[in-house]
Amino acid sequence: MARSKISASMMAAVLAGMTLAGCSSLGSDDSDKRNLERFTAEQIYTRGEFELENSRSPEDAVFYFSEVERLYPYSEWAKRALIMQAYANHRAKEYEEARGAAQRFLDTYPGDEDAAYAQYLLALSYYDQIDEVGRDQGLTFQALQALRTVIEQYPDSEYARSAILKFDLAFDHLAAKEMEIGRYYLKRRHYTAAINRFRVVVEEFQTTTQTPEALLRLTEAYLALGLNDEAQTAGAILGYNFQSSPFYDDAYRQLRGRGLAAEARGDSWLRNVYRQMIQGRWL
Repeated sequence: MARSKISASMMAAVLAGMTLAGCSSLGSDDSDKRNLERFTAEQIYTRGEFELENSRSPEDAVFYFSEVERLYPYSEWAKRALIMQAYANHRAKEYEEARGAAQRFLDTYPGDEDAAYAQYLLALSYYDQIDEVGRDQGLTFQALQALRTVIEQYPDSEYARSAILKFDLAFDHLAAKEMEIGRYYLKRRHYTAAINRFRVVVEEFQTTTQTPEALLRLTEAYLALGLNDEAQTAGAILGYNFQSSPFYDDAYRQLRGRGLAAEARGDSWLRNVYRQMIQGRWL
């Protein structure tokens, strides 16, 4: 639902009284759209809200909101219309246009009470475009950056909590991308390349849901290379943090099948991770 500064009761009153207020003459045909100069900013804005609530095409609402901005620039109604442009464009899945309107709002009214909402809409315009794991992740990085801005600049806003949840999901999405590539290499026995991907997950995405599987796959890859110390250490980290996970059960069986235990050994990068974990600086 759009976050308008017109209350629900006021909106209902406006819509119910459109005929008496003269708004009924503001139609949606091309002729009326070409002659909006004869209407007030409030009338055009109200028509935009009416289209947003009643039309199946948010683009009609976008038109009226943009006309308020064009015909009555720098007015209070133009400011309201600009944030509604961002919302209506996002609802229409016109994400670039939504970002453009949200950014214009932030540039023009940086201290306004709706700046947090504008930044949140800007972040959503990236977040809602995040594709399947197998696609390019550029938009995921942009979504993370925009969501972080909401969290850091507007921590007390009503959008901060939602931004945090979406940030965590987007972060997990990036880790899943690393896992997908790592599994691809592992399946083709390119063990070193696979290890590099799983290492990224363990070191950079350790708070995500992908970490238990990354540790299992590291165990598998190191066993395949005959690097038993590293395999055992990966299993030890997995057991310490995720002992109830089926990934640990799998790693434990693979290690035991080689006569090995899940314990920290050697002096690899994984041993450093294990030390950090024991000292409480990891997970």
